Amino acid sequence: MPPPPESPPIHWRRNPRARRITLRIDAKLGHVVVTLPPRAAKSAGLALLTSHADWVAARLAALPTVPPFADGATVAIDGTPYTIRHVPGARGGAWIQGTELLVAGDPAFLPRRVADYLRAEARRRFSAQAMAKAAQEGLTIRRVTVKDTRSRWGSCAADGTLMFCWRLLMAPPEIQDYVVGHEVAHLRHLNHGPEFWALCHRLSPHRARADAWLAAEGPRLLRAA
Repeated sequence: MPPPPESPPIHWRRNPRARRITLRIDAKLGHVVVTLPPRAAKSAGLALLTSHADWVAARLAALPTVPPFADGATVAIDGTPYTIRHVPGARGGAWIQGTELLVAGDPAFLPRRVADYLRAEARRRFSAQAMAKAAQEGLTIRRVTVKDTRSRWGSCAADGTLMFCWRLLMAPPEIQDYVVGHEVAHLRHLNHGPEFWALCHRLSPHRARADAWLAAEGPRLLRAA
């Protein structure tokens, strides 16, 4: 018999563009997302959840357990693990020294300082990479932002704004390179047609490696504290 709606946690979404009821697992928060079309009853969503109870349980059980950002824990940057070290009495936020990420200030703020460092580094790196790739093709970027997204590693808006998930910083460089190249290619082609893929490959040849790596390791990145 499937678990009750409270366990696992269920997030209900009503999507005016949805044509059918869908289920997915939010890898970051570890709960089930049920999306309903405008006129679908919640009972129909519960029925679908009931019929897929084994699938839901298996997917939730497969989610990796990731330790929080804390003194002595590790965090990956460019796919390389760094040990987080709290430095009592030091000033300056957070910085890399050798194989450690040193964090100053009150220990209560350590997780936030680590996340702030990673966000700032992601914004700096992805902006530089995107600008370089855009210049290579004579394309114009309006701006680059980083967010904590749950289902997209990057996106390109029609106005030329690029967005990247800051957690991508934890992936190896070629994975980052592909996601940046993919979104830059959308500046010219807001589709996934043959011309888009040709430009995408020209900007980054790592598609197969990136797709496989993100499918296998993406949930771990999303669950990092």
